[in-house]
Amino acid sequence: MLTVFSDDHFMKQALIEANKAYEEGEVPVGAVVVCKNQIIARGYNHTEKLHDVTAHAEIIALTAASEFLGSKYLKDCTLYVSLEPCVMCAGALAWAQLDRLVYGASDDKSGFMRFGKKVLHPKTKVEYGILEEDCKQLISQFFLSLRQ
Repeated sequence: MLTVFSDDHFMKQALIEANKAYEEGEVPVGAVVVCKNQIIARGYNHTEKLHDVTAHAEIIALTAASEFLGSKYLKDCTLYVSLEPCVMCAGALAWAQLDRLVYGASDDKSGFMRFGKKVLHPKTKVEYGILEEDCKQLISQFFLSLRQ
Protein backbone atom coordinates (compact mmCIF):
# COMPACT_ATOMS: atom_id res chain seq x y z
CA MET A 1 0.00 0.00 0.00
CA LEU A 2 1.36 3.43 -1.00
CA THR A 3 1.68 5.97 1.79
CA VAL A 4 0.69 9.45 0.70
CA PHE A 5 2.72 12.05 2.55
CA SER A 6 1.45 15.48 3.55
CA ASP A 7 2.84 18.90 2.73
CA ASP A 8 3.96 19.10 6.37
CA HIS A 9 6.01 15.93 5.93
CA PHE A 10 7.85 17.25 2.90
CA MET A 11 8.36 20.71 4.43
CA LYS A 12 9.99 19.00 7.42
CA GLN A 13 12.39 17.43 4.94
CA ALA A 14 13.13 20.87 3.49
CA LEU A 15 13.79 22.10 7.04
CA ILE A 16 16.28 19.26 7.54
CA GLU A 17 18.14 20.62 4.51
CA ALA A 18 17.88 24.18 5.88
CA ASN A 19 19.45 23.03 9.13
CA LYS A 20 22.40 21.62 7.17
CA ALA A 21 22.91 25.09 5.70
CA TYR A 22 22.66 26.64 9.16
CA GLU A 23 25.32 24.28 10.51
CA GLU A 24 27.64 25.29 7.65
CA GLY A 25 27.15 29.03 8.20
CA GLU A 26 24.93 29.44 5.15
CA VAL A 27 21.60 31.28 5.15
CA PRO A 28 19.36 28.40 6.28
CA VAL A 29 17.17 27.67 3.29
CA GLY A 30 16.41 24.10 2.30
CA ALA A 31 14.46 22.52 -0.54
CA VAL A 32 13.22 19.16 -1.74
CA VAL A 33 11.69 18.19 -5.06
CA VAL A 34 8.91 15.62 -4.92
CA CYS A 35 7.59 13.59 -7.83
CA LYS A 36 4.85 11.00 -7.40
CA ASN A 37 5.04 11.27 -3.60
CA GLN A 38 8.79 10.55 -3.58
CA ILE A 39 11.67 12.92 -2.87
CA ILE A 40 13.85 12.90 -5.97
CA ALA A 41 16.18 15.77 -5.07
CA ARG A 42 17.39 17.81 -2.11
CA GLY A 43 19.27 21.06 -1.80
CA TYR A 44 20.36 23.73 0.61
CA ASN A 45 22.18 27.02 0.21
CA HIS A 46 25.84 26.75 -0.82
CA THR A 47 26.53 30.38 -1.75
CA GLU A 48 29.32 30.87 0.80
CA LYS A 49 30.88 27.45 0.33
CA LEU A 50 30.95 27.69 -3.46
CA HIS A 51 31.46 31.47 -3.66
CA ASP A 52 28.51 31.43 -6.05
CA VAL A 53 25.56 33.80 -5.69
CA THR A 54 23.40 31.41 -7.74
CA ALA A 55 23.93 28.42 -5.44
CA HIS A 56 20.53 28.76 -3.77
CA ALA A 57 18.76 25.73 -2.32
CA GLU A 58 16.12 25.82 -5.06
CA ILE A 59 18.66 25.89 -7.90
CA ILE A 60 20.64 23.01 -6.42
CA ALA A 61 17.45 20.96 -5.93
CA LEU A 62 16.19 21.77 -9.45
CA THR A 63 19.47 20.72 -11.02
CA ALA A 64 19.47 17.43 -9.09
CA ALA A 65 15.82 16.75 -9.99
CA SER A 66 16.46 17.42 -13.69
CA GLU A 67 19.38 15.04 -13.63
CA PHE A 68 17.30 12.40 -11.81
CA LEU A 69 14.46 12.68 -14.35
CA GLY A 70 16.68 13.18 -17.40
CA SER A 71 14.62 16.24 -18.31
CA LYS A 72 14.83 19.98 -17.89
CA TYR A 73 11.08 20.07 -17.27
CA LEU A 74 9.58 19.31 -13.86
CA LYS A 75 5.94 19.32 -14.94
CA ASP A 76 4.80 16.64 -12.47
CA CYS A 77 6.92 17.85 -9.56
CA THR A 78 6.46 19.91 -6.41
CA LEU A 79 9.22 21.99 -4.89
CA TYR A 80 9.07 22.42 -1.12
CA VAL A 81 11.28 25.24 0.12
CA SER A 82 11.57 26.72 3.60
CA LEU A 83 11.69 30.35 2.39
CA GLU A 84 9.85 32.09 -0.43
CA PRO A 85 12.06 31.91 -3.53
CA CYS A 86 13.80 35.02 -4.85
CA VAL A 87 13.12 36.31 -8.35
CA MET A 88 16.14 34.44 -9.77
CA CYS A 89 14.87 31.13 -8.40
CA ALA A 90 11.30 31.86 -9.46
CA GLY A 91 12.57 32.43 -12.99
CA ALA A 92 14.33 29.06 -12.92
CA LEU A 93 11.12 27.45 -11.66
CA ALA A 94 9.24 29.04 -14.55
CA TRP A 95 11.70 27.65 -17.10
CA ALA A 96 11.44 24.22 -15.47
CA GLN A 97 7.63 24.42 -15.80
CA LEU A 98 7.27 23.29 -12.21
CA ASP A 99 3.80 21.95 -11.43
CA ARG A 100 3.60 23.15 -7.83
CA LEU A 101 5.56 25.37 -5.44
CA VAL A 102 5.10 25.13 -1.67
CA TYR A 103 7.03 27.44 0.63
CA GLY A 104 7.12 28.01 4.38
CA ALA A 105 8.08 31.55 5.34
CA SER A 106 7.46 34.62 3.21
CA ASP A 107 10.36 36.89 2.27
CA ASP A 108 8.97 40.41 2.08
CA LYS A 109 12.38 41.87 1.22
CA SER A 110 13.62 39.57 -1.55
CA GLY A 111 10.79 37.15 -2.38
CA PHE A 112 9.33 36.79 -5.85
CA MET A 113 5.80 37.66 -4.67
CA ARG A 114 6.84 41.33 -4.59
CA PHE A 115 6.29 40.99 -8.35
CA GLY A 116 3.42 38.49 -8.19
CA LYS A 117 2.85 34.98 -9.45
CA LYS A 118 3.37 36.13 -13.03
CA VAL A 119 7.10 35.47 -12.47
CA LEU A 120 6.31 31.74 -12.39
CA HIS A 121 5.05 29.50 -15.19
CA PRO A 122 1.31 30.17 -15.72
CA LYS A 123 0.39 26.59 -14.73
CA THR A 124 2.44 26.51 -11.51
CA LYS A 125 0.24 26.26 -8.43
CA VAL A 126 1.51 28.06 -5.32
CA GLU A 127 0.87 27.33 -1.66
CA TYR A 128 2.59 28.95 1.29
CA GLY A 129 2.64 29.12 5.05
CA ILE A 130 3.39 25.40 5.54
CA LEU A 131 5.25 25.13 8.88
CA GLU A 132 5.69 28.89 8.58
CA GLU A 133 6.66 29.47 12.21
CA ASP A 134 9.36 26.78 12.15
CA CYS A 135 10.77 28.22 8.93
CA LYS A 136 10.68 31.81 10.23
CA GLN A 137 12.28 30.82 13.51
CA LEU A 138 15.26 29.17 11.82
CA ILE A 139 15.94 32.21 9.60
CA SER A 140 15.50 34.62 12.54
CA GLN A 141 17.79 32.56 14.75
CA PHE A 142 20.48 32.55 12.06
CA PHE A 143 20.48 36.33 11.54
CA LEU A 144 20.29 36.96 15.29
CA SER A 145 23.41 34.82 15.78
CA LEU A 146 25.27 36.89 13.18
CA ARG A 147 24.58 40.09 15.13
CA GLN A 148 25.94 38.72 18.42
